[in-house]
Amino acid sequence: MLLSILLQAVAGAGLAKVGACIGAGIAVVGAGLGIGKIGGQAMDAIARQPESAGDIRANMIVIAALIEGAALLAIVVCLLGVL
Repeated sequence: MLLSILLQAVAGAGLAKVGACIGAGIAVVGAGLGIGKIGGQAMDAIARQPESAGDIRANMIVIAALIEGAALLAIVVCLLGVL
């Protein structure tokens, strides 16, 4: 079923567009998993050392922003491949 849908998409759109969509999807999923892992690990660290909560939270926000920036760059590169 899924294979027939993908084959219809390839026949109508071309491989570049399908590849760009798959690449953008992988970038978004990877960024979501990375930010989720960072959040979970930060909560564990804050639970172990509550006195360092401010430093841990600040570092978590900086790293999450860097991951999100890299994901946005990956999406832009995938979309530029279509044009």
